[in-house]
Amino acid sequence: MRVEASAVRAYWIAVATLALSGLAFFGLVSQLKVFLSKEPVELRRPLDTIPTKLGEWSRTGTDSVFTDILIEELGTRRYLDRIYTKGMGVDARSLHVHIAYYTGTIDAVPHIPERCWAVGGMELTRNSEPRAIAIDRSRWKVNEVPGQKPYPVFDVIDPVTANIESVTMPLGDLVATTIEFQAPKDPSIRQVGGYFFIANGRLESNSYGVRQAAFNLTDRYAYYCKVQITKKGRVNGPDESLIEPFTQDAAELLSLVLPEVMRCLPNWPDWEQKSLSSGTQDVVAAAPSSRPQ
Repeated sequence: MRVEASAVRAYWIAVATLALSGLAFFGLVSQLKVFLSKEPVELRRPLDTIPTKLGEWSRTGTDSVFTDILIEELGTRRYLDRIYTKGMGVDARSLHVHIAYYTGTIDAVPHIPERCWAVGGMELTRNSEPRAIAIDRSRWKVNEVPGQKPYPVFDVIDPVTANIESVTMPLGDLVATTIEFQAPKDPSIRQVGGYFFIANGRLESNSYGVRQAAFNLTDRYAYYCKVQITKKGRVNGPDESLIEPFTQDAAELLSLVLPEVMRCLPNWPDWEQKSLSSGTQDVVAAAPSSRPQ
């Protein structure tokens, strides 16, 4: 079959137009310093370097070591799973701390109590809701550096060397998504989970905030860290809840844990400056495969 010369010319004109449009698109992206895909950012310290004793809270037992199957489900090998306890005997209070770090796979789906505990056979008693955690910020200071956002900073004393390190703290308020379950065979036994995220230097209460932070077009790099606190206990009646005791204990422990977590996470102001200075480099567009939910 013979193809008309005009059709051939139209074909090659269309191909050339598409090619030029693609070059123009990536040129515009580079000119505007827009990053459609994100590069990974490594931890400054392993999460298991967080001290085992923080104030009156001390580690109970040893840190959990997940199997390869659990790690595959978790989606990262950079995690900490530890129990902290304050007091002894009947007055002892314990909190289970779980921290997981994600980068390079910013769109991975994190494990959250709403899904995991229900699958494990626990029964929901209170729907998930945002809850402010009143951590102690009395020692936080504002680091006003010209050309940078006014990030708060906290002076951490190294427990080994006694050196003082000024640690950049995250922006925003600490609001955790909380949820309560009960044991089906004994409804007086309750389990409360509260989780939040630190994404690109900001505190986020849910995965939607993580999504917004992760896909900020002006950031070349991206990470997020999920912090989850769990408390188990017994209530006196079916109308009572473990939410309030959880909130008080979580505020106390997180006031001590959060600065140590930030010592491990990337110092985000440095990475923001790297993003600003790398706008002339090539950018490759990549569509996310999934998103935090």
